[in-house]
Amino acid sequence: MSATLNAAAVTSATEDPACAEPLPVLGRDVTVPLVTGGEVTYAALDYAASAPALQRVWDDVAAYAPYYGSVHRGAGYLSQLSTDLFEQSRVTVAEFLDCRPSDQVIFTRSTTDSLNLLAAVIPADCQVFVFETEHHASLLPWTNAQVTYLNAPRTPDEAVATLERALADRDPYGPALVCVTGASNVTGELWPVRELAAAAHAHGARIVLDAAQLAPHHPVSVQDLDVDWVAFSGHKLYAPFGSGVLAGRADWLQEADPYLAGGGASRKVARREDGGVDVEWHTTAARHEAGSPNVIGVYSIASACKALKEAGFENLVAREQRLIEKVRAGLAEVPAVRVLSLFGDDAPRVGVISFVVDGWNSSHFAAALSAEYGIGVRDGLFCAHPLVRTLLGSEPQAQGECGAPEAAPGERSLNAIRVSFGAGTPDEHVDRFVRAVKELVADGAKWQYRTEEGRCVPAV
Repeated sequence: MSATLNAAAVTSATEDPACAEPLPVLGRDVTVPLVTGGEVTYAALDYAASAPALQRVWDDVAAYAPYYGSVHRGAGYLSQLSTDLFEQSRVTVAEFLDCRPSDQVIFTRSTTDSLNLLAAVIPADCQVFVFETEHHASLLPWTNAQVTYLNAPRTPDEAVATLERALADRDPYGPALVCVTGASNVTGELWPVRELAAAAHAHGARIVLDAAQLAPHHPVSVQDLDVDWVAFSGHKLYAPFGSGVLAGRADWLQEADPYLAGGGASRKVARREDGGVDVEWHTTAARHEAGSPNVIGVYSIASACKALKEAGFENLVAREQRLIEKVRAGLAEVPAVRVLSLFGDDAPRVGVISFVVDGWNSSHFAAALSAEYGIGVRDGLFCAHPLVRTLLGSEPQAQGECGAPEAAPGERSLNAIRVSFGAGTPDEHVDRFVRAVKELVADGAKWQYRTEEGRCVPAV
């Protein structure tokens, strides 16, 4: 039932990884209308929000779909097949993440769901340390813990030093958890995960890695990075079928009550004489997977993991780095554009770049890219409000009217524009984006736009 992806096919005849062809994704031939007339192939440059499905993933899911059945407890052939597929997907994900033999792989709905699950199982007296630079998925779940929010560092070394100072002041006898991103969903910059993990463990704390933006772009090894848990989403890993992963140490997960109570999580349920019920919960990953699981979503993640490993991260990283350099060089040629960064121009990064344009409302600029060039990007604060406001130096304010700049020339912008790309992005999409930015800044928009429900749209 499995579609085959030949790893050699992603490399050109020159064997130069940077010249490799993009991986086939759904939507690569979709055309969209332009307000100025005609149609153009859609340039999907919003991978940081949701990446398109790999063709390999779609083919694998389509091949399995006729055999779909309920998992765990079904006696029929399709149920047994689906159960085997579901559990083998767990093995595939564990191999993709280079998990330890004792680690558990739990399937969730998303990174947000994974981190909320972990927040629900940490000990009651746990101290949590999280940088203000985190995505809201890793910034907000720790409502039942004693949370220390750390200021945005300006270098990787400062990040490690900031964490070490905070950990040195904590209760040395209580449990502690550090939560950190692997790659920023705003700047794309890689964080010093291995060094932060070493600092956490040196002070008796554990660490969870938000790999939502890292796993689609770079190999993630739980053992090499020495993290206790890792979380990521399928829809950013070219498997947009509504599943996510939390993988790592089993003890806190086994000791806590199930994240959701229900069938699948329970091993034995019996009535008591007093009218209540006694429940024996599973100690495996099933403990936190109550209800009927998203088998197709889980299988799609496993398929994507296989496809990326077969393509070779060395090739994917080299090609993406070339695209990053092309975008950054193009934006650097436009004086009105300012690229946002915490760690500086030389920091290693993935294909996520945010910027502002002097004199432009960010929503207006993004709308013009879409309506006049067929390019999809993202504008706003990217579910990382404290980080973006730190980078922009602005306080929370409402979006301005469409066509009006968010800030007058010389003043600070209120929102930003984000372009993001990955293994399925053709060179032409990046070239068109750079050209469009230069033309919009030089000549202005060709169409009139208006505000509708807080967003900028073409005035048709």
